[in-house]
Amino acid sequence: MKKIGSGLLFTLLLVTAVCAQSHAETASASLEARAKAALAVIRGTLNVHGLQQSVRVQRDRWGVAHIYAQNEHDLFFAQGFVVAQDRLFQMELWKRSGQGRLAEILGPSYVKRDTSARLLHYRGDMDAEYKSYSPDTKEILEAFTSGINAYIAEIQRPGGIGLPLEFQLAGFKPEPWEPEDCLNRMAAYSVTGNGASELHDAQLISMVGAEKAADLLELDPPVKLEPASGMDLSGLSAALLKDLVGSDVPLHFPEAPVQGSNNWTVSGSLTTSGKPLLANDPHRVIAEPSLRYIVHLVAPGWNVIGAGEPGLPGVAVGHNENIAWGFTIFGLDQQDLYLAELNPADAEQYKTEHGWERMEVRTESIGVRGGSAVTVKLKFTRHGPVLWEDGKRALALHWVGSEPGTAGYLGSLALDRAKNWKEFEEAMPRWKVPSENIVYADRDGNIGEHSTGLAPLRENWTGLLPVPETGGFEWSGFVPNGDLPHSYNPAAGFIASANHKMIPDSYKYSVGFQWAPPDRFGRIVEVLSGAAKSQRKLSVRDMEDLQNDVVSLPARELQSLLKQAALKAGGAPTTSQRLLLEWRCDFPESSTAATLYEFWVAELEDAVSAKVIPGEAAKVAGKLSVPKILKELSNPRAVVFGGNPEAARDALLLDTLRAAEKKLSAKLGPDSKNWAWGQLHHAVFVHPVSGVAPGSKSLFDRGPVLRPGENTTVDATYFGGGSFDQLAGASYREIFDLSDWDNGVGVNVPGQSGQPGSAHYDDLLPLWTSGQYFPLRFSKKAVDGITTDVLELKP
Repeated sequence: MKKIGSGLLFTLLLVTAVCAQSHAETASASLEARAKAALAVIRGTLNVHGLQQSVRVQRDRWGVAHIYAQNEHDLFFAQGFVVAQDRLFQMELWKRSGQGRLAEILGPSYVKRDTSARLLHYRGDMDAEYKSYSPDTKEILEAFTSGINAYIAEIQRPGGIGLPLEFQLAGFKPEPWEPEDCLNRMAAYSVTGNGASELHDAQLISMVGAEKAADLLELDPPVKLEPASGMDLSGLSAALLKDLVGSDVPLHFPEAPVQGSNNWTVSGSLTTSGKPLLANDPHRVIAEPSLRYIVHLVAPGWNVIGAGEPGLPGVAVGHNENIAWGFTIFGLDQQDLYLAELNPADAEQYKTEHGWERMEVRTESIGVRGGSAVTVKLKFTRHGPVLWEDGKRALALHWVGSEPGTAGYLGSLALDRAKNWKEFEEAMPRWKVPSENIVYADRDGNIGEHSTGLAPLRENWTGLLPVPETGGFEWSGFVPNGDLPHSYNPAAGFIASANHKMIPDSYKYSVGFQWAPPDRFGRIVEVLSGAAKSQRKLSVRDMEDLQNDVVSLPARELQSLLKQAALKAGGAPTTSQRLLLEWRCDFPESSTAATLYEFWVAELEDAVSAKVIPGEAAKVAGKLSVPKILKELSNPRAVVFGGNPEAARDALLLDTLRAAEKKLSAKLGPDSKNWAWGQLHHAVFVHPVSGVAPGSKSLFDRGPVLRPGENTTVDATYFGGGSFDQLAGASYREIFDLSDWDNGVGVNVPGQSGQPGSAHYDDLLPLWTSGQYFPLRFSKKAVDGITTDVLELKP
């Protein structure tokens, strides 16, 4: 065979590449046309079966639906209809995740996850369940789900627009909703406590002992971490619960995303308007579509705007005519694991203090796409569902999800209508899951905060480790909501929270708190208290700047340690030392020092962790956190660094910096001008159906976009797992001016719509990427001024 000439080969390769690109572009154009053909009708008039009176839906230029109804039923019917127009596919996945029916559409790999979801179903008194959230919850959920079903019927009627493109590509149809579908417990599991952490802690203890494990886990307050007498913790690992993931974990994302949030409320004494300001940016997984949906609901007794989960009625976070609120996760431990010994003669019996007791067993069938249905046994001990067993032992979960009123965020149905601090406080006991620090402001000028959630009382153990099923470890009720931390009009003039420790070590209840490091909180306080001391009045723009703040307090501490080490070493600073010592400890996309810092921190994590964590435990303990590393470096111990700990510490700081510079040069080149942080730190928005058909990836996915910030900054752009890509952060932001609701601003990335043919699929991405906002108008006159699409829904 003759060899092909290099010129001809290049031409053939070029033609092949062009043809492939042309094919991909054609496929993408075809998909885009199909997506636009199936777009929801958002202007004109629709006659909808189930409405009592007409409803007006005004969508503004940013895709926010302002819904005006004449009664409560129609308001929530319309909310269900409207959110389904924008997010039906996302909602169907969320519903099926909670029902335990993903395998029907995704195949056999989801059978275990479906089994876990069914184990977590609420099986208690339904009347108590509905009334826990608000007296009219059942009626609201009936109206909301009827609206969803009306939209499903509308698009599939003869002559209708048909299914959204996502369903066409995924190969299944949406099914009708029931009110119970909004009581999803799977969605709340990941934010109710430390089931997986208990197993992680147990595994660590079995390897290094209780004392060393407690030190590595950085418990706050420090506690004596010991298993119950006679407990065998060997063979337990967090991986046993890998199929338990909630709504904050899209199907294609890692199972343990970083979670956190910021919020603060500022008294009018510190603001330009003389009225409070309130800001909130809940941190969630970065995904397409966004995990939040903004809506404005207006009807007799209702006038509230803000964001919530697409599959739930009401507004979880926002403001009404009188008050505003925002939340961050409050680290209550709302789960406990019980380790049971199984009867060798009958694996459905487990040992209790009274002898062998039989499990409750329920048999269910799980449909499987592309295969036969699978029959599974759901087992329950007296404490709750059995999440794992090996024939000898079983793990049962006791958690608040088995209590009435613990579906996530539905407590907002009462909060949405609170008019003042007294009514806000009355609504707090109804908010049980997720546990939150909820900040408050009202038009009368008051500010406050209440840390709320259903908090189990443990009188004789910490809840940090599994306990035996053989008795002696029982909840003794729940902490009275009024005894949880709260404050009203503090002297400082502001209240802030960022998942940090908010209670003293002497707190009278043992409820297993879990805290995030105080890095973000410390920076927020620094900025707000600095303004107060200088008597500089704060504006909405100042709140925007603070939400987008990228200064790192841990970076400052490490910079200070580096300065000391460099001075002791003598001589002229090296290029890398000078770069970090002259740095402002901030993380804009353009910063080269920020990139070097991240490589340096990675080297420090490896080096210090190797000194502190016994080798055999490294795979379990992982690497030390930055706060733990700072603690070891700031106060070097001989047991870690040897006979001259300060000198060894200084040498380690300089050696790891040299190693970091070498690795960074190998990756981005030796010229530091090419080390911009945005070169490595990106956000990519991946849709669940991306890649299922030619051209679908370019149609559905967005990014990469350059990102500022990092894990410890107020603008928390979390990354991990060996990549600098952002995994989680503030997908939704809100800022409210209590002097004029029309001054409120927000953003929701990538956009309000989940349909790729919509103008609102990704129109908010440029704003979010550049740290900007759009107006959240509230008054009817202001809403009319920004309305672009009007839809009249008629009976």
